[in-house]
Amino acid sequence: MEYVVEVKNLTHYYGSKKVHENLNFNIKKGSIFGLLGKNGTGKTTTINILNGFLKPKSGQCLILGEDSYKLSPKTKAQIGFLIEGHIQYSFMNIIQIEKYYSQFYPQWKKDVYYDLMSKLKVLDNQRISKMSCGQRSQVTLGLLLAQDPDLLILDDYSMGLDAGYRRLFLDFLKEYGKAENKTIFITSHIIQDLDGFLDDCVILDYNGVVLQMPIDEFKNTFKMYQFTTNQTDLISKDEIVNNFEIIKNKATVYSFNDVETVQNHLKAKGVNFTDFKDHKMDLEDAFIGITGKY
Repeated sequence: MEYVVEVKNLTHYYGSKKVHENLNFNIKKGSIFGLLGKNGTGKTTTINILNGFLKPKSGQCLILGEDSYKLSPKTKAQIGFLIEGHIQYSFMNIIQIEKYYSQFYPQWKKDVYYDLMSKLKVLDNQRISKMSCGQRSQVTLGLLLAQDPDLLILDDYSMGLDAGYRRLFLDFLKEYGKAENKTIFITSHIIQDLDGFLDDCVILDYNGVVLQMPIDEFKNTFKMYQFTTNQTDLISKDEIVNNFEIIKNKATVYSFNDVETVQNHLKAKGVNFTDFKDHKMDLEDAFIGITGKY
């Protein structure tokens, strides 16, 4: 299997504060990969290391087979990077900025850019600074795709976008990525937007990797069970219960195990229950279930 990104035993600290310790994951060529986690779990730090902006304390990150801190100009040209805030040179209009960026990328695809610009309801001479946040995000995406990178890295693309523009952004990105066999690495604080978009994911918490698996497998195997009990003090995390919540005598248990296994496990711990139900979850529910609300 060909991997575009390989993260091997990545460890990084800011002073005495641990960000990552022995972080490992791989991103398959042509896949859409999500790095998910709450604020402060190291998503942007990971992206900065992958882009060569930051050198890890130990471990290694490989991009297209090269050390991310020593990328050759050829490999750098194969990476498209979108940071929070989206765009520079906003005093230009959509024609001026396309001509400017095209000078730096030998594989520039003008038609891809203008295909997306045709969906904008703006005049050619309108400055980007005078556009809405959603319109500016489309300009940014057009510039990114026109570079024709093999790997697209997007750090919280959703900043400031309403629901319609977020959906347009992801729909266009997914269609282009799959058609051109591009690899996409994305982070976002809006997990529900990524439901149906991602192929694989790594979920981080403050202690490291909580989960790494294909999204469909995660959604199909991770379960939420709710029930009533007066023995909430007997419920705890263990080999069966991945996480739980208690509100008065209402309990919610999250597990990768089936109903019978979870029920037998609770009974063995002395937990009596009634009204036991299996609830279907979307990606955001599952993310909160495995990381917790706090």
